[in-house]
Amino acid sequence: MSGPKIACIGVIGKADNPLHISLFPPYSDSTIEFSFLLNSCLDIFDIRCKQTSIDQDLGLLHAIDERLAAYGWLTTTGVKLLIIVDLFGQEEASAGKQAGAAINGLRDSDVKPAFRALQSAYIQLLQNPFYSPDDHVPIPGNTASSLSACQPISNLKFVADVKRIGDSWAPGSSL
Repeated sequence: MSGPKIACIGVIGKADNPLHISLFPPYSDSTIEFSFLLNSCLDIFDIRCKQTSIDQDLGLLHAIDERLAAYGWLTTTGVKLLIIVDLFGQEEASAGKQAGAAINGLRDSDVKPAFRALQSAYIQLLQNPFYSPDDHVPIPGNTASSLSACQPISNLKFVADVKRIGDSWAPGSSL
């Protein structure tokens, strides 16, 4: 039986602009669906930020359905890290069928190592002298064109780190 796997990792900027979105098999062709799911999670971030005492780890944001669950992490700079977990995992290759049931609950602490590794990769990206975070900030005033003009993060090391985190994460693992 296959365990939970990461289906999507999203890095969202302070202005709610997508900085990076990675999809993992079998969801590699579901860009629009996961963009919508990540966007819907931003509303939950806003609601939770209005609370007086907020921690970096927002934990489970919402269970999308019986298969997918969205978890969130807020950096001190306002960048939002989102991980959508497929609770059933991938199909069993040898049996040719899906895993029978989801794990009996994924604890928030199971996802924390992935968030810490993701935040560490983002911090390393910011420390790169050739990376300019201002290229990813929309210009105030013209919202429609400025959001489309924002460049996604294309740093090869960051993209590889996100892929490694998504591919190697398992509940209870340390990254």
